Amino acid sequence: MVFGRLADGVWRGIETAGATVSEAFFEPVVRLGVTGLSRAGKTVFITGLVANLLDRARMPQLRGAATGAIRAAWLHPQPELTLPRFAFESHVAALTAPEPVWPEGTRTVSELRLSFRVQPEGFMGSLSGPRRVHLDIVDYPGEWLLDLALMDLDYARWSAQTLARLEGRPGGARFLPQAQAADLRARHDEEVARALAAAFTEALRADRAAGFSDCTPGRFLLPGDLEGAPVLTFAPLPLEGPPRRGSLAAEMARRFEGYKRSVVWPFFQDHFARIDRQVVLVDVLGAIHAGPAAVADAQRILSEVLAAFRPGRSAWLARVLGARRVERILFAATKADHLHHAQHDRLAAIMAAMLRTARDRADFAGALTSAMAVAGWRATVEETRTHQGRELPMVRGRMSDGDREAAFWPGELPQDPAHLLSPAQAGATAWLDGDYGAMRFAPPRLTLRPGEGPPHIRLDRAAEFLFGDKLV
Repeated sequence: MVFGRLADGVWRGIETAGATVSEAFFEPVVRLGVTGLSRAGKTVFITGLVANLLDRARMPQLRGAATGAIRAAWLHPQPELTLPRFAFESHVAALTAPEPVWPEGTRTVSELRLSFRVQPEGFMGSLSGPRRVHLDIVDYPGEWLLDLALMDLDYARWSAQTLARLEGRPGGARFLPQAQAADLRARHDEEVARALAAAFTEALRADRAAGFSDCTPGRFLLPGDLEGAPVLTFAPLPLEGPPRRGSLAAEMARRFEGYKRSVVWPFFQDHFARIDRQVVLVDVLGAIHAGPAAVADAQRILSEVLAAFRPGRSAWLARVLGARRVERILFAATKADHLHHAQHDRLAAIMAAMLRTARDRADFAGALTSAMAVAGWRATVEETRTHQGRELPMVRGRMSDGDREAAFWPGELPQDPAHLLSPAQAGATAWLDGDYGAMRFAPPRLTLRPGEGPPHIRLDRAAEFLFGDKLV
């Protein structure tokens, strides 16, 4: 059996190398990973991006669209037959219905292949004629990405870090007393383990609802086909030395290691390690609304996420052999349509400042990174209103709880991001000089002309940065 597994691995490596060589010389393939922190809007971003790549009238900043190098684009059967297909058509139908609604969010890995016929630029391009380029969009939950940090931890260190993080958070109030009361030396009891795992899961849900990003292990919140399995039935406990064999603590440690081995590592090997370009979506406005602790949590997570990408450009031979590195990473602050465009630069500056240290390391390693404010499917229009003698730049949209429209001013973001990040890093519990609101808008009712994708904010610039070099 060992030799069989080794042989399988060798053949998979040969097949991967052969496919990579074929892609490099005949029909290039770009694998674009799309993930994001909680409530960042991954599904809407992908749906809006694909819709605007199929009908490119609203994509002037995508060079291949502006110059006409992109002759055609169409949805192509995906190469990964075992992965669910991203339900693009269903999501578009939900967003363009007479009573449009936002589609359901990401709950598992899915994929969609978008193919282009491109006429290369220049004299040599005119001689070679059009070529095909494939864009494989891989959608996966951000909660699963954060699990990669668990690979460097054992159960004792993970427990200590997790219990410390729960202190002062909404989820810790109920779970921490249960963890402290657990008899760690008692023999393992499955009912006790299930009760602790259920309480820990509820704590993670409460923290996520409060705007916190680091709510790992991610499969506790999005279990998929693993729901109820022992590999998801563990919880952090306050250890005081190595656990006794056969005890509750020892079984919890065994299941934690099983989670890393059977859940985290296969995800990294099968999906994450094969990404060429990456988008990380962040609901920065939601974090700001939730308060300084949520902003500090998001900033820390962004640094960990960037470190996980092994940024840097692979040598050509290493790429052929399958050792890929992410070459371009876009950190996008979503829901820019909740702000007047006068504040978009400030939102992008906050996004860039949140990942400054980690981003500098990535740039030095050879990866291109960028930060911008985007909206995958614009839900608002802009207007200016006078309030108490002051002109306020506002946005107006359809409310999610009915048919009425409302104008909204969320507050003024600071010109200097440090005015937000410094209190967050100092452990402030509330903003001293500002109150930042958040509102949930419903999708707009749309009437689109032929060749015109849905309204968006900077999807063309995002596409140009991420894969525009492949479409000219």
